[in-house]
Amino acid sequence: MQRVVYLIAYPIIYIVASIPFSILYIFSDVLSFLIYKILGYRKKIVRSNLRRVFPDKNEDELKWIEKKFYQHFCDITLEAFKSLKLSPDAMQKRMVFKNLDVLNQFEKKNRGVIIMCGHYASWEWMLSIGYHTASEGYGIYTPLMNKYLNDLVIKIRKKHQANLISRYDAIQNIRNLHQNGILGVYGFVSDQSPRPKPKSYWRTFLGVKVPVFVGAEMMAKEFDFGVVYAKINRVKRGYYEANFELICDQPKKTDVNRITDTFTEWLEQDVYCDPTQYLWTHRRFKHAHKAPKD
Repeated sequence: MQRVVYLIAYPIIYIVASIPFSILYIFSDVLSFLIYKILGYRKKIVRSNLRRVFPDKNEDELKWIEKKFYQHFCDITLEAFKSLKLSPDAMQKRMVFKNLDVLNQFEKKNRGVIIMCGHYASWEWMLSIGYHTASEGYGIYTPLMNKYLNDLVIKIRKKHQANLISRYDAIQNIRNLHQNGILGVYGFVSDQSPRPKPKSYWRTFLGVKVPVFVGAEMMAKEFDFGVVYAKINRVKRGYYEANFELICDQPKKTDVNRITDTFTEWLEQDVYCDPTQYLWTHRRFKHAHKAPKD
């Protein structure tokens, strides 16, 4: 069955990857109307998330954000497919990185570095950072259940200088790379909703108390990696830029959870600035009701 799904999906992905951007966005508009107005894809989740995060906005304001989000969601999905046939020059023109010195300073000191970002703007094209650093670039990702589609995702991302590490064995793989003297730039999309455990770290995110991932901070402290934040923004359709901001250059001397807190606070600022670029289809607050009492 996995192979059948792949054989159906691959021609569609290939066609999308082959068409010009001007046509791609016409298709994206049609797709947005279909999944938003007709199918209502995860609309209840999106609407619930927005109402929870923006209790002071009226229904018209929330629906405007909702509509713009679905357009952005379709854009970044099709842009990810487009990466299959996007040339290196075109990728570097459409995904521009600013303040690279903030990132590359650690390479000059023979140190690895962690990039923290959220599901905001084009986190997918962030993986092209490998074009701009001599160190190996690695993205921590969740493997797809369909092994054929998963192999395709790996192929697409490797084309643009990105190696992938499964989040299920990320710690051991990064430890092995570090011990073998391989300098790495490790990308963590760190705003997922982890399953609560007795020792989970809970804090507010977008006004809601939730458990948060601390894996990036733990690895930075263990391996003495620098930590930077990627402030990603959509300039216009099909064009993005990322500014790097230093979170921490001495993780071993940093208070517990300070790295995680800084990342969360900076991501919150970006979401509040332009909520249409955030990924609202995920159930970010599904564990909120389990929050421990203060």
